[in-house]
Amino acid sequence: MTTIREVQITFDCADPRGLSQFWNEVLGYVLPPPPPGFASWDEFSASLPAEQRNAASACVDPDGAGPRIFFQRVPEARTVKNRVHLDVRAAPGLEGEERMSALEAEAERLAALGATRVSRFEPAPPMSAGWIVMQDPEGNEFCLD
Repeated sequence: MTTIREVQITFDCADPRGLSQFWNEVLGYVLPPPPPGFASWDEFSASLPAEQRNAASACVDPDGAGPRIFFQRVPEARTVKNRVHLDVRAAPGLEGEERMSALEAEAERLAALGATRVSRFEPAPPMSAGWIVMQDPEGNEFCLD
């Protein structure tokens, strides 16, 4: 029998806390509880030396079903296109104009949170139902699918 392993998706970034807050809003995730002995992440952060603050953050599915997403600060900026990206299932089961309208509404909501719209791909049945390519606030591409 094969063991199914949990996965964590990790983003290299400049602002871990800010990016985790963005993805919390996109996915309906939450920050995990702060470390034992701390009432909040802000309290924990204040206990660290200045250079260690905002070095990492995470977001988790409050129902425990989805993967944990981890954000770690790195010194270099993103320089090339992502080889792996997230598809955010914003219109499952919808087709045609109803689907594209739902994707457009989600694209507008995410743009208000700091995302950037890159391009729209029209439905091309039978292989494609259409999607919208976006970038998070640090330029990481993802698709609204």
